[in-house]
Amino acid sequence: MTIRTHQWILCLFIILALPFICATELLADDPTYDLVIQNGRIIDGTGNPAFFADIGIRNGRIAEIEYRRQLAGREILDASGLIVAPGFIDVHTHVDSQIFRQPLAENFIRDGVTAVVTGNCGRSVKDIAAYFDRLTSQGAAINIATLIGHNTVRRSIMELSARQPTPDDMLQMKTLIARAMEAGAMGMSTGLIYIPGTYSSTEELIELMKAAAAYGGIYASHMRSEGPEILAAIDEALRIGQEAHCRVEISHFKIGNDNTIGGSRTTLKRVDDARARGLDVTMDQYPYAASSTGLSVLLPDWVLEDGREKARERLRQPDMRREIAKEMLTYYTVKRHRPDFSYAVFARYSGDTSLVGKNILEITAMRRSKSPFRLIFDRKPSMREQIETIIDLYLAGNGSMVYHSMDERDVRKIMRHPCVMICSDSGIRSYGRGMPHPRGYGANARVLGYYVRGLHMLSLEEAIRKMTSLPAQSFWIKDRGLIREGNWADLTLFDPEEVDSQATYADPHRYADGIPYVLVNGVLVVKEGKPTGALPGQAIYGPGKVSTAVTSK
Repeated sequence: MTIRTHQWILCLFIILALPFICATELLADDPTYDLVIQNGRIIDGTGNPAFFADIGIRNGRIAEIEYRRQLAGREILDASGLIVAPGFIDVHTHVDSQIFRQPLAENFIRDGVTAVVTGNCGRSVKDIAAYFDRLTSQGAAINIATLIGHNTVRRSIMELSARQPTPDDMLQMKTLIARAMEAGAMGMSTGLIYIPGTYSSTEELIELMKAAAAYGGIYASHMRSEGPEILAAIDEALRIGQEAHCRVEISHFKIGNDNTIGGSRTTLKRVDDARARGLDVTMDQYPYAASSTGLSVLLPDWVLEDGREKARERLRQPDMRREIAKEMLTYYTVKRHRPDFSYAVFARYSGDTSLVGKNILEITAMRRSKSPFRLIFDRKPSMREQIETIIDLYLAGNGSMVYHSMDERDVRKIMRHPCVMICSDSGIRSYGRGMPHPRGYGANARVLGYYVRGLHMLSLEEAIRKMTSLPAQSFWIKDRGLIREGNWADLTLFDPEEVDSQATYADPHRYADGIPYVLVNGVLVVKEGKPTGALPGQAIYGPGKVSTAVTSK
């Protein structure tokens, strides 16, 4: 081989190698990934054991999971001592239009939540398309999916009437539901203890749900009863799923401590039996033994027909007021076996803010005697007196309540069920305002701190599955809920020894501890325990947004 030949070979080698040499040089200035999370213990959301690996994030997604070598990135986040989990998905919230006033959703992101499903309990925004357009334009710190609320749909067509819908009413309601599904709603929610949902027949709900099921929609129900008639309420929800051919999700699954049916063992068996028959049904739960809703639910349903002003008009009529009070007395003493209303505590009251934090029994005693020293010697106010207090308070203002009406043993039994997800049942909290239920500030942190670390009731891996992949699977949320290459980089990093809820019933406005980093679509929304102000959240669309409707069976 001649010298000239050697020279040509050398030149050719240099030409061929030059791109690789340049690329190697450029890597020092242009690392492979936007962000790399190093040294973290990964719990991927499947329920499988934890493992150590680096996570490389590019363009908002998880690009690589590597456990053999360190990855390079423009930014490095050292997760030593931390768990790296998928971002928590809260499937039962009431964020709705609040997100436009409080786009940081601070009580959610500081509890590790990266995505929510809103529009629950039958109440939602009506125009889903406009809602998502505004969300995309304005931005939010969290990803948002929504259901279309049955109460919202019914009220828009039939107002607050208790009558059954006409064929034309049904056609209009079905059209609204189909339009919502095509705009990206996840399915239809019901709130069957609220007006006007309480007036709906099972047959009405089946027919309306068929309109959502045609687009792959889920049926998410605040059932007709969580008290004495709870088994019939569960059966109704299951029947709607069976006959509308859709998935069923039972909201804030619970049972009152005044039940006579055998507690949560009986109610869970009802769900398990349906699953054994092939029905796809799941449940969500907030990890507390108290619920929260309005003062008005203490009144008979028929009183509330046609709206608040009509209800007040009825209650101002002496004869009708006596009839209502008598009905309430029978219901709460005979059917519910309630000795008093000490379990009903005001979280917010427009008529007199000094009543916030006090229960109905205390307020009744206060009303009877202005001197607090006389209360010691006074007899306990009767149930009849307490019912009169409820009516007076309803007439004087709007009230939101916390009801301490559950047994902690049932809370734990329900939480252990493999098909139960963790939720908050909360909106976006206004820090320092009122005495809201503490679930809005730390539902996930409470599970991780109290039930996992404190009671060893669940494994860490199982708790995270209930907050991540199970919600994503139940609601058909794609590319989230698991730490997988190609999925969106929604990630929550927490200290397993420190994570806990600090919110209490007496002091609810306290953010969760032990969650220093939260990423939404690859962007840090919480850094070193504080919100960054970033708004990388996206609209999460339901299956009807991208698929063609199929004929309902």
